Amino acid sequence: MTDCAVILAGGQARRMGGGDKGRLMLGDQTLIQRVIDRITPQVDAVVLNANGDLSRFEDLGLPVVADSVTGYAGPLAGVLAGMDWAAEQGHEWLISVAADTPSFPLDLAQRLAEKDTPVVLAATPDPERGRLPQPTFGRWQVALRDDLRAALNGGVRKIRQWTQAQGESLVVFGEDDFFNINTPEDLAWAEQNLT
Repeated sequence: MTDCAVILAGGQARRMGGGDKGRLMLGDQTLIQRVIDRITPQVDAVVLNANGDLSRFEDLGLPVVADSVTGYAGPLAGVLAGMDWAAEQGHEWLISVAADTPSFPLDLAQRLAEKDTPVVLAATPDPERGRLPQPTFGRWQVALRDDLRAALNGGVRKIRQWTQAQGESLVVFGEDDFFNINTPEDLAWAEQNLT
């Protein structure tokens, strides 16, 4: 393993009423602790991307980095923050995972590494389109960070607008592998099905 991972927790959680969505409880653990427990065995190092007062995450025992692009620029800004941290640590590849998706595959990093493109995104089967990308779950070549920074500073916000220009590839996982919790109803479903 030579990859490191960034947990993307920099969003505003508007559909959950704001706050840190990753701190919601699912069973006897927070969402973010479940994500930490799933990704840590898959990589060499883990960093958390968040915004605001970073000290609120000290209890997790992880380094925390904020977006360098201001104004809540979305998940791509979190990926860039992770890339910058990864470069400082000497890593060539970064795995991104979302803090609100507590049951992503235990072999995510391994399967994404099987593709030899600068960006590899996870996807799920889709009856109409064949595959539905899950763009917050990906493997990113850290050397792309200056290009990504320029794109973000130029106004790019949609992940695939940038990744398709990098020659992305997709790896298809199971249908429910990336169930994410955006609403109270999602959390209720997860309580019944994921605990």
